[in-house]
Amino acid sequence: MRDGRGHILADHPSTPAEVERPEQFSPGSPLGTVTIGGDGPGTSLLCGNYHLDQGRPHPLVHQLPEIVHLATRHGRHPELSAAVQLLGTELENPRIGSAGIVPALIDSLLLYILRAWIEDQAPTATKGWAAALGDSAIASALTAVHETPAAPWTVESLANRVGLSRAAFARRFTAFVGEPPMAYLTRWRMTTAAKLLRESEAPLLTVAARTGYGSEYAFAKAFKREYGQAPGGYRRTSRAA
Repeated sequence: MRDGRGHILADHPSTPAEVERPEQFSPGSPLGTVTIGGDGPGTSLLCGNYHLDQGRPHPLVHQLPEIVHLATRHGRHPELSAAVQLLGTELENPRIGSAGIVPALIDSLLLYILRAWIEDQAPTATKGWAAALGDSAIASALTAVHETPAAPWTVESLANRVGLSRAAFARRFTAFVGEPPMAYLTRWRMTTAAKLLRESEAPLLTVAARTGYGSEYAFAKAFKREYGQAPGGYRRTSRAA
């Protein structure tokens, strides 16, 4: 569910929804459970959610359908099937280490779901992230930006890295990703900076250096332009929230 919308799961549209009651919830480690329903055959559902910054969603999120449904097909996406089985085993029979294993498996499950969706779209996709990640040149450029955002990237240096002319690379990148290379680089640098500000005590000068800015002033100016407030204020606000 791309946007986390409220929804009802039922056997038929005319079936009235059951509202869960507090006594149906059982806290547990690593995950709690809720038991609802009648006397029919049992079904186990794994439910979870990720909290995403809706103010600056990644372009890939925009291109996901409202509901991602991956049908079970024999032999298709074996890694995803294996992750589901491993997760089910850990949840049904928690043992030593389950508290650390389950969160890692849930993260892996999300990535396998996204990979499966992208691979299903790639053969017919003509633009967008599914196509970008299936294009060796653009995927290589994205990997370079993601791994080393502090590098002094230019359109020309990225084009040289992937073996395209400057003009051809700029057109191809923009068509697939939806924004020019330097605009995406800035977006990624600011996303990386925001994460560092939220999750670390790194000084602003260090954050600036790790995101490709030669001075704290230049970094603060770019950050305020993107987020509407200075880095220090953003750090305090996010910590308070």
